[in-house]
Amino acid sequence: MVAVRAREPLPRWLTRPAVDLELIIPAFNEQRRLPSTIDSTLDYLAARPWKSAVVVVDNNSVDGTLDTLARVADPPVGLHVIGCSDQGKGAAVRRGIVTSSARYIGFADADNATPIDTLDRVMELLRAGHGAVIASRHTAGAHLEVEQSALRRGGGLLFRTLAHLTVPGVADTQCGFKFFSGPLVREIARDCRIDGFAFDVELLAHVVRAGHDVVEVPVDWSDVPGSTFSARRDGLRSMADLLRLSLAR
Repeated sequence: MVAVRAREPLPRWLTRPAVDLELIIPAFNEQRRLPSTIDSTLDYLAARPWKSAVVVVDNNSVDGTLDTLARVADPPVGLHVIGCSDQGKGAAVRRGIVTSSARYIGFADADNATPIDTLDRVMELLRAGHGAVIASRHTAGAHLEVEQSALRRGGGLLFRTLAHLTVPGVADTQCGFKFFSGPLVREIARDCRIDGFAFDVELLAHVVRAGHDVVEVPVDWSDVPGSTFSARRDGLRSMADLLRLSLAR
């Protein structure tokens, strides 16, 4: 049985100052890929008119992930590092969301596979009132600069087929670049239960069920080596989570 998570307000010491936009980056053993992502993200946000912050959620890394972040001196926008003891991308992202006070909240992968300047279009759409705006590799206008392996593409096709049972109107649930209205995503994230990679599907399903739309933005996407995703471990778990979601509709 899944334990019900408490919905009481978080203590003040767990929350961060309110900003216009908070970008969450879940990280598990990302000492190689994270530094360049942090540098480009901070530089990009510093040049934008929004008051922004980056939040890295360390998911029990055992490499030098935290050391690479400690070397960032005088970041041009807020840079916060928090921990998440529950293992899994979903758990880490949810931790970042529920501790945020930002007007808009989103998350991106540590590999920077989606160009950070995609956020220009994303913010336009969020400010127009859309509940969720996500990057998509499978909508008109998208381009894959560097494709995944044949094995990953095959697994991705099966995953998308199952995901469409839960969110039929969304072409790409797994591109790691998703942004939301802050009040909306804080509320629905508290009702999410999946800790693994199928968390994205669960979150988008809650957005739709709450009566909000999901807008997909085409991207120029590149596969970046070094993913900690395991097809055997994470893939099977994600498929099982998807089946549970589809049965719960």
